[in-house]
Amino acid sequence: MLALVAPRRRRRPSLTPMIDVVFLLLVFFMLAARFGLTESVPLSLATGGGPYSGPPRMVTVAPGALTLNGRPLDAADLPGALSELMQSPTDTILLRPANGTDVQRLLDVITLLRDAGLGNLAILEGVP
Repeated sequence: MLALVAPRRRRRPSLTPMIDVVFLLLVFFMLAARFGLTESVPLSLATGGGPYSGPPRMVTVAPGALTLNGRPLDAADLPGALSELMQSPTDTILLRPANGTDVQRLLDVITLLRDAGLGNLAILEGVP
């Protein structure tokens, strides 16, 4: 007589090793990734301030515009217009953020002025 062997059921592959590999990759990329790289702008805190000399140099930073002493101005023209009002590059420039101005807009103006060599900045707060 012919003895037939019962067919073997195929084993389903185990998913445990694949899940382990996925979690190891997840942990690796979480540790290797750099989240939220931020740039820093060094600022110094002035507590008293010295005497202000020369013509007024107040830059109002609004969400969509810049004004120098109340006169609208493009961002590219700001360093040139300020240098005409300054006696030396160390003269103080007053920055006044208007209501609704976000910090990034203010930092963009600070970076623009510092790149132009104008680094003595004072930020006015609480001025209407």
